Amino acid sequence: MVGPLRVSRSILVPARELRWRFSHSSGPGGQSVNTADTRVELSVDVARTSALGPVQRRRALDRLSGRLVDGVLTVTASEQRSQLRNREAALERMAEILAAAVAPPPPTRRPTRPSRRAVERRIAAKRKRSETKRLRRADDD
Repeated sequence: MVGPLRVSRSILVPARELRWRFSHSSGPGGQSVNTADTRVELSVDVARTSALGPVQRRRALDRLSGRLVDGVLTVTASEQRSQLRNREAALERMAEILAAAVAPPPPTRRPTRPSRRAVERRIAAKRKRSETKRLRRADDD
């Protein structure tokens, strides 16, 4: 059986909180495509998991609100022919999604202004370009 889900260094979802479902997969598989349950669905109840603290849980619920059904996040993997590889792909995908969801927000941008010299350079370049185009024009006087 597959062990716990490591989301980050400090977040480890216990194996008992992971819900697995298996079904027939569409696509390649040869003779076993209709007999082997290779499609994998992995679900984690984000709203009730013991792996997240209150701040991380609130952040994850806010960021994943469009993907959650009753607080449960579900990931599907059916790219591989073997169930084991699809399980590994589902675990990896789930870890990436949860890690992105609980990551702290980026630092706020401090607005800056261009230096006076940069503004002068920009305006001088515009004047030079304008003069170049003016000289190309035919005088209609």
